[in-house]
Amino acid sequence: MANSITLDAHPPLEMAERMENVGVKKATMDPWSMFALAVLAGSFIGLGAEFFTLVITDSGLSFGMNKLVGGFVFCLGLILVVVAGAELFTGNNLIVMAWVGGKLTLGQVMRNWLIVYAGNLVGSLATVVFMYFTRQWMFSDYHVGATALNIANAKVNLSFSAALSRGILCNALVCLAVWLTLSGRSVTDKILAVLFPITAFVASGFEHSIANMYFIPMGLLLKGEPEVVAAAGHVAADLARLNVQGFLDNLVAVTTGNIFGGGFLVAVVYWFIYRRPKVRAAEERDPGAVRAEALQATADKT
Repeated sequence: MANSITLDAHPPLEMAERMENVGVKKATMDPWSMFALAVLAGSFIGLGAEFFTLVITDSGLSFGMNKLVGGFVFCLGLILVVVAGAELFTGNNLIVMAWVGGKLTLGQVMRNWLIVYAGNLVGSLATVVFMYFTRQWMFSDYHVGATALNIANAKVNLSFSAALSRGILCNALVCLAVWLTLSGRSVTDKILAVLFPITAFVASGFEHSIANMYFIPMGLLLKGEPEVVAAAGHVAADLARLNVQGFLDNLVAVTTGNIFGGGFLVAVVYWFIYRRPKVRAAEERDPGAVRAEALQATADKT
């Protein structure tokens, strides 16, 4: 029946086709709408980062459980992006699938990335300012601020290779989360699709460029608060790398890793599997057979 309702997830072959079409829509959106949605995404990820910082402070849990709970609450950020609607740079690395499929030019991809990256930065920094003025960092005798300071300081002290590799793995998981949401038919489906990949990347200590636009600037502000520095157990020399240059160095390495992890390890790989010319030609000749084969491959994996 034409109006029948199904609860089955979209299979990967359909997800790939949907991703190409979504990529075209994202890349050709008018710039002001794109920028406004990017500001929202930066704010949403900042809220997830704030929630993470608060929850892991003095939790009393074991190391692993503390990371697990922190990763779970950080999911708030991507859930807001996916369900409420926003433009997130790391997720938009999947637009590469539409580019390699010949539906977009490299210029269109870069236009989207530059506008969205700038909007994410504005939204993240605005959230930092708001959170600073809430004085929430004074909670628990300044230990919330100490947690934020320690997070930022650890990030700027990563080597380039560590930040790059953590950025690659982070956005492979983030883009897999976004990829999985394309299989869903309901809000519940999309939320469940986000939870495990995002929890995994946060708990594993991987690096997300947009989250770092919140974490590191917050640390820069709190570096000037003596009570926070004391609660964190630091002296000035310990925070020598926590400056604007350290922030920019981290962003360069992590952003590069994010682009490779999402754009190549997820977008290009799935394009090759489901959307390269040979596969598309076979789909056009006999769509039923190709889809049946894809469904069987999916069933075999389970």
